[in-house]
Amino acid sequence: MDQVDQTSRCGYVAIMGRPNVGKSTLLNHLLGQKICITSRKPQTTRHNMLGIKTEGANQIIFVDTPGLHSGEGSAMNRYMNRAAASAARDVDAVVFVVERARWTEGDELAAKKLQGISCPLIIAVNKVDQLEDKADLLPQLQALASSHPNAEVVPISALRGTNLDVLEKEIIKHLPESEHFFPEEQITDRSSRFLAAEIVREKIMRQMGAELPYQMAVEVEDFSEEGNILHISAVILVERQGQKKIIIGNKGERIKKIGQQARQDMETLFDAKVMLNLWVKVKSGWSDDERALRSMGFTDE
Repeated sequence: MDQVDQTSRCGYVAIMGRPNVGKSTLLNHLLGQKICITSRKPQTTRHNMLGIKTEGANQIIFVDTPGLHSGEGSAMNRYMNRAAASAARDVDAVVFVVERARWTEGDELAAKKLQGISCPLIIAVNKVDQLEDKADLLPQLQALASSHPNAEVVPISALRGTNLDVLEKEIIKHLPESEHFFPEEQITDRSSRFLAAEIVREKIMRQMGAELPYQMAVEVEDFSEEGNILHISAVILVERQGQKKIIIGNKGERIKKIGQQARQDMETLFDAKVMLNLWVKVKSGWSDDERALRSMGFTDE
């Protein structure tokens, strides 16, 4: 009978790749709980976020990163590129997420940024559930194995949970022996206030699609508890008056729907009744103002 290895292991694993390739969806499914917002809009993730999974003797500390993209553009773009690049330093392994049967300039850029990393590399080929014939995947797997000879290549579906157990076993191989850094019940390093703001931002992104103003942020100004009721007030920041009108919608219908959907997710996450108040404020030039970004939590810490 095989003996189960009870050696305590703990380590950091960065999840990297181009924007909109499925990194946040992957982390949510690995954790079995939603802590990262997702949408079809590129650059949904703006911050590095820790997702902590503790199972038996193993604790994996995942770092979900903003998508690596070309062009520095605004202060916001520069911040996101720094956040993503910094995650590859001082981790025990990197999971590089790519999409099956598709290799873009964004993937090429991300691959270049990962050249020279000293830690083990695992390439997760995502969305394999969308392939009718799995044999079509073989040329891509061979090409990735050839271009990254030291990497392990694992085909997965983040959305369907396909092969995530295989990916996790591969990750655990690279965890160093160590005491756990976080309590067993903790799943993220982010505050409830931060998670509430991210939920509101996700609902805006999903509601608005192509109309979405890229220069949009959410700040939670009040997060207080009264009995089993959470009172949350958040301001949605945009850069122009026209963007404010778009988010509010005709007779306030759009912001009402955003609030309803966000409140439902918050009640599930916080296991409490939520009273949510939203309003929209115009703050010109905030997304290219380093000081304004720091005041809203966009720091390199």
